[in-house]
Amino acid sequence: MTSKLDQLKQFTTVVADTGDLDAIGRLQPVDATTNPSLLLKAAAMPRYGELLQSAVGAGQGDLHLACDHFAVAVGQEILKIIPGRISTEVDARLSFDTQATLARAERLIGLYDQAGIGRERVLIKIASTWEGIRAAEQLEKRGVQTNLTLLFSFAQAQACADAGAFLISPFVGRIYDWYKKAAGHDFVGAEDPGVQSVTRIYNYYKANAYQTVVMGASFRNVGQIEQLAGCDRLTISPELLQQLADDAGSLERKLSPGKTAEPRQLLNESQFRWALNEDAMATEKLAEGIRQFARDQEKLEKLLTELA
Repeated sequence: MTSKLDQLKQFTTVVADTGDLDAIGRLQPVDATTNPSLLLKAAAMPRYGELLQSAVGAGQGDLHLACDHFAVAVGQEILKIIPGRISTEVDARLSFDTQATLARAERLIGLYDQAGIGRERVLIKIASTWEGIRAAEQLEKRGVQTNLTLLFSFAQAQACADAGAFLISPFVGRIYDWYKKAAGHDFVGAEDPGVQSVTRIYNYYKANAYQTVVMGASFRNVGQIEQLAGCDRLTISPELLQQLADDAGSLERKLSPGKTAEPRQLLNESQFRWALNEDAMATEKLAEGIRQFARDQEKLEKLLTELA
């Protein structure tokens, strides 16, 4: 029998959540995603030493520009070995500034353009704040497709789809972490709150004919992935991809269009902010995720400063 990874690929686009070129080449995903934390890990790998040094020179004393050059350089290397798209993230410290997010996103896509990489192969990752969603809405109208990340609430998913975002990344594992700690016990299978969140979003999008792609992210175990088999896309760490590749058991499709869901609801800013505020898990995990990515961005800048 074929592996669970091969079976999953029959009805879900598999994305590698890593900057590790060896792992990507071995596991052969269609797409790949990076973020400040993954770029920091990549920067510690000897094979990226030359790219780091080049980024320092290209930055010409501007650390933010140097980081963008490094992110795009890593993206270029990944695109050499995958057939699909790379997701490259805007500095998380700009998450509450629409205009600054737009400017950084345009610079990233410009650097890819200069490298001869077409826009059809790049997704710009932006945190799913109200300001980030508004930036994504403008970028989509300009022909720059986006990946709305750090998504934990149904309200965020609603707003992203209405903004015309190309793709969203709901964070299964981080939702699971919060509820596991709050409840004091584990969740498995369909009872997993992270799995339930993505299932609800998927059904809502399909029932209301949204084109936005649902890409489950941030998995803690293979069981979560199996419960979301059939989701448009799943971005998975090399470790969990390998576990799926090594398992010859059968894999059942869990998600498919045609399920009933809530009717479409368009949220204005105050409704969005209130709904997010009412969701303690989403409020905490969104803020925490932005802080974590910001700290890793600062660590990457420090590393580049030491190379200058």
